[in-house]
Amino acid sequence: MASITMRTFDDPDETRRPDKTQMDIVDLGTAKVARLTAQPGWTWSECIKPIAGTDSCQTRHVGVVQSGSLTVTQDDGTEMVLTAGNVYVIEPGHDARNDGDQPFVALEFESHTAEMYAKDS
Repeated sequence: MASITMRTFDDPDETRRPDKTQMDIVDLGTAKVARLTAQPGWTWSECIKPIAGTDSCQTRHVGVVQSGSLTVTQDDGTEMVLTAGNVYVIEPGHDARNDGDQPFVALEFESHTAEMYAKDS
């Protein structure tokens, strides 16, 4: 049976607000999608690491940048800057920071990430 499910980030199922972070999650039944907003000065190490309890982010990210920029550094030192319009896959083992003067906003399509990222246990 065909179906269409539609939700809006204006009325998310859940919102998480770690330091300098907002994560809005919508549940589409068979998938969860998140809108991640990281304020200027946000770093994974300072804002999310205390929640994650790991030395680097061990979450896989699949998404698209809506606005702002984010510098991602893999554990091996590889660095990439994500900007508006970029579509990305970031594998586990990284840190990230918003060095810009505007919020970084991205949509995350990995259901496990939407379900667990920046969530207190």
